[in-house]
Amino acid sequence: MTEQPQPFRDPQLPFAQRIDDLLRRLTLDERIAMLHQFAPAVDRLGLGAFRTGQEALHGVAWMGPATVFPQAVGLGATWNDELVRRVGEAVGNEVRAKRAKDDRVGLNVWAPTVNLLRHPLWGRGEEGYAEDAALTSAIAVAYTRGLRGDHPHYWRTAPVLKHWLAHNNETDRDISSSSVRPRVLHEYDLRAFRDAVQAGAVAGVMPAYNLVNGRPNHVSPLLSQQLRSWTEQSLVVCSDAGAPSNLVDSEHYFDTHEEATAAALKAGVDSFTDHGQESTVMTGRIRGALEQGLLDEQDIDTAVRRLLELRFSLGEFDPGLDPYADTTAFDTAEHRALAQEAAEQAVVLLKNDGLLPLDPEERGTVAVVGLLADACKLDWYSGTLIHRSTPLDGIRARFGADRVTFAEGADLVRLKCAAGWLQIPETDDGDSADRGAEGALDPALLAGRTDLPPLTCGDTPSELALVDWGNGVITLRAPAGRYLSVAEDGYVRASADEPGGWIVQETFRREEVEGHVGGHRLLHIGTGRYVSVAADGVKVADADEKISGDTAAGAATVFEIEVTERGEDTVARAAAAADTVIVVVGNDAHINGRETEDRTTLDLPAQQERLWRAAHAVNPRTVLAVTSAYPYALTDAAAALPALLWTAHGGQAAGTALARILSGDVSPAGRLPQTWYTSDAELPGLLDYDIIASRQTYLYYEGTPLFPFGHGLSYAAFTYSGATAELDGDLLRVSLTVTNTGTVAADEVAQLYVRAVAPSVVRPLRQLVGHRRLHLAPGAGQRVDFTVAVTELGHWDVAHGRWTVEPGTYEIQAGASSTDIRLTATVTVDGEPSGPRPVLHRGLEAADYDEQLATEIVDRTKTDGDAVTATAPGNELLYRRCDFAAGIGVVAVSAAGAGAVEITVDGRTTDIDIPATDGPYDYRAHEVPLTASGVQDVRVTLRGTVRLAGLTFTGATE
Repeated sequence: MTEQPQPFRDPQLPFAQRIDDLLRRLTLDERIAMLHQFAPAVDRLGLGAFRTGQEALHGVAWMGPATVFPQAVGLGATWNDELVRRVGEAVGNEVRAKRAKDDRVGLNVWAPTVNLLRHPLWGRGEEGYAEDAALTSAIAVAYTRGLRGDHPHYWRTAPVLKHWLAHNNETDRDISSSSVRPRVLHEYDLRAFRDAVQAGAVAGVMPAYNLVNGRPNHVSPLLSQQLRSWTEQSLVVCSDAGAPSNLVDSEHYFDTHEEATAAALKAGVDSFTDHGQESTVMTGRIRGALEQGLLDEQDIDTAVRRLLELRFSLGEFDPGLDPYADTTAFDTAEHRALAQEAAEQAVVLLKNDGLLPLDPEERGTVAVVGLLADACKLDWYSGTLIHRSTPLDGIRARFGADRVTFAEGADLVRLKCAAGWLQIPETDDGDSADRGAEGALDPALLAGRTDLPPLTCGDTPSELALVDWGNGVITLRAPAGRYLSVAEDGYVRASADEPGGWIVQETFRREEVEGHVGGHRLLHIGTGRYVSVAADGVKVADADEKISGDTAAGAATVFEIEVTERGEDTVARAAAAADTVIVVVGNDAHINGRETEDRTTLDLPAQQERLWRAAHAVNPRTVLAVTSAYPYALTDAAAALPALLWTAHGGQAAGTALARILSGDVSPAGRLPQTWYTSDAELPGLLDYDIIASRQTYLYYEGTPLFPFGHGLSYAAFTYSGATAELDGDLLRVSLTVTNTGTVAADEVAQLYVRAVAPSVVRPLRQLVGHRRLHLAPGAGQRVDFTVAVTELGHWDVAHGRWTVEPGTYEIQAGASSTDIRLTATVTVDGEPSGPRPVLHRGLEAADYDEQLATEIVDRTKTDGDAVTATAPGNELLYRRCDFAAGIGVVAVSAAGAGAVEITVDGRTTDIDIPATDGPYDYRAHEVPLTASGVQDVRVTLRGTVRLAGLTFTGATE
């Protein structure tokens, strides 16, 4: 007789039935263990170990060599959904191929990041796709579909979206609260997640470190109220690293870790990423929460069920049926070609007065200069390069090495102290592997090299290349190409290939020394200690001699910095001798803007500003190529230079791609995924998440940007014609023709926007509702059809707590950018009028304001609800068009804290004293007489520590 398999092993049964069977077989301890990121094997049932989390933002990250595609913001700049789907497929295949050889590689990938690029100073802007929710969600849908695969049951990889929710600041990221009004929540932040989840290729989300409206994302009711309402599919919520502990340790939101863990699990967190691979801390907290009655086994089983469904979908229990089990596609010719194609499509031509393209067949020299001219920069979420192409490499290959000259533009310096000249000992370095080449589950733990001798001081100086990256942050590089770095033993060595690591050990600050002309101390930023010269080598001060106080300064060696050659002089010489100059500027993705560190300015670092000015002063044929993870305020460069390009860090083929754009082999067609502003003065505060009130992003910004959202030029020219727009039930159908009237084949990105002509509330100036990247031969035209759900024309109606499409006229705009509109048409929609606020029936929720000044939204309770509190005197909440019908006689104020609430209706003001309550969550009702009738605006001012939950009104006759 054939032995029947256990039901959970039977592929003929539905996943749900198999999971039921497996759940019954698992002990409580085994189920609890599954809730940690590193779930152990269950040998008695033949279950292997499993971990959630494999970084794969633009290639397989942290696990050694892989194909490196452009940064996520670069993929966003392609505006090409199909291309990004193919990139996702390639990344998913490489995850599978690496997993077959290294079981540390996980199939639950933590990608993509769909946080919107609301503010250009956000340090992690490189990880997102766009400032627009529609574009972000379209690119995310494409990438996740590629990662997931197209099998109906089994997934190539299981993507998790990051980071839920309203997360755009690294400053105080684990304790800051994003104040997000309902309209911004529903129209903007949720939108990017919702469309990707509804597309069916997302396995879960990761909550962000921050709080939203005073409540940590890891205990957010929106996980159940919104996220899990969008789909019938099971979704796994994976915590961010260390975030469960933050609920107590830094946020102080709960008194005990048992309370915090129980609250997170009940809110919907399924997998706890905390304490690295040591799972016993978290499982002990879960067990403690059970014993204290804060959880029951059903809470645990709900989470385990979701995790098991994830594992079943990845084919773990059906290896013979898993269509992706034998995937070997890794670093293939197709992947290399795709990396180049993606890098080419990500390049944005910002300005061109006819200098570009350069003809490779014409004789003449090209000077390639700048701090990033011979660099191929990676970021924290990159894999290790297998192939590498810098701008210099690409231009030499395309134009001929004999025609290309190079000048980096770093300042060459020598450092002298009382003990002599700073010098780098000669050493046979060999062929050491790049940092992280072997892969690491936690690359933050990778240590610097200690096998090389430390720097010394003596009679013979070593010349160093000094780069100032802005904000006083410098790097120093040895003649052999390695950066000065500090390892765990505290010694300074020329040991790093590039700046990098979770805590960068290759950056320093110069501090002038009072009373010592030309003297500087060197502060090592990573350790916070000063550099000193000792008998056994150059090192940083001991741990108890950090930067606080005179003792630390006294421990520092004073150096005189002698500049042997200024970088701008080197660049000027190269530029003057060349026919054309390409100045490559930008950022290092580990310095002054990255995870844990926001930028402080849009300005290009002064050293790089000097380089392009020096080149242009001697050669008007100067092209500025910006390679960066974020926008700059290049106002002077845009006015002075004949050509500007931008690309995100383009991965392994970045240099080849740039050269093919410069030479005209490919016509540029990348488009900006976020607004480029003219200066810092145009920006709201980094923590101001109210894009409506502060007029952020192209949706609401009323100024003139340096370069607008969607901007990008071409070597061809395109016309738009024949636009039609008509309503078809619940759909808006728009059609138009795009024609290439230029002389070269090129891509064009047709963009479709909509604008409410006479809205009853503040609406976007225009809003993207469709885009299409087309390739057209010279003279060719193509009809482009867009289908837009009429609901996309709507907004969140705070008066009635619902999504509303107002009746009226909507203008349809088609063009080449958000400001380059070529065609318009109008449609009239028979929507549902919003009408005045029915305050007698619904009251006024405090957070449902139309406008506010100097307030913030906070948590009404620790589990649900919003309240509003003042951040400064002179605050106000405005609620427009409140319908009091025949009249009211009483208002009831629900509030906590202590102070007063001032209500103004129809020119009359009523003060309500709020006696101190028993803490911030002790809301009490305070009734006072208030008369009003008809439709009136209501204005509310808060004094003291009052937290206002809402107002209710009683009719005069009640």
